[in-house]
Amino acid sequence: SGYDPEDVRYVNVAQIYNNAVMREEAATAMENMFAAAQADGITLMLGSGYRSYDLQTTLYNKYVDDDGTDYADSISSRPGYSDHQTGLAADLNGDDESTYCDKSFINTDAGQWLYHNAYKYGFIMRYPEGKTDYTGYDYEPWHYRYVGVDTATAMYNIDPDLSFEEYFGISGGDYNS
Repeated sequence: SGYDPEDVRYVNVAQIYNNAVMREEAATAMENMFAAAQADGITLMLGSGYRSYDLQTTLYNKYVDDDGTDYADSISSRPGYSDHQTGLAADLNGDDESTYCDKSFINTDAGQWLYHNAYKYGFIMRYPEGKTDYTGYDYEPWHYRYVGVDTATAMYNIDPDLSFEEYFGISGGDYNS
């Protein structure tokens, strides 16, 4: 609950809310990735980056209040478990706001560009399709996490849909273990 990365900074890219910060290394990689996408004619937008423990608590509790704990656990991390709290994760979109945090994002040019290119900048799709049993979370084609170019490339070369948990041989999403 007390973890706050010290090296977060504003990410200088197009943003939906204009307040997203990430850890320094991830922010720089994100800026480079957005520039490459733009050079390829693709518009990307950054929605959410670093989230504090307190903000994650508010978001998670809203999902619990609205739809119950089981549903909340399938779409949102409990406070203290969120990729966003690391300062390495981001929710991304293209220029069509209707696909923000929506599975249809993968069918957009921006979604496809990220799917095929994010690894070159050190990012992986954190919750790939069909991997809920490994990750504990529903498919989220908009949620990317910075793991570094070497790791992201190794994962992509094995399988673009390889989950973080599969690659590292760990379990995920189980709050009881």
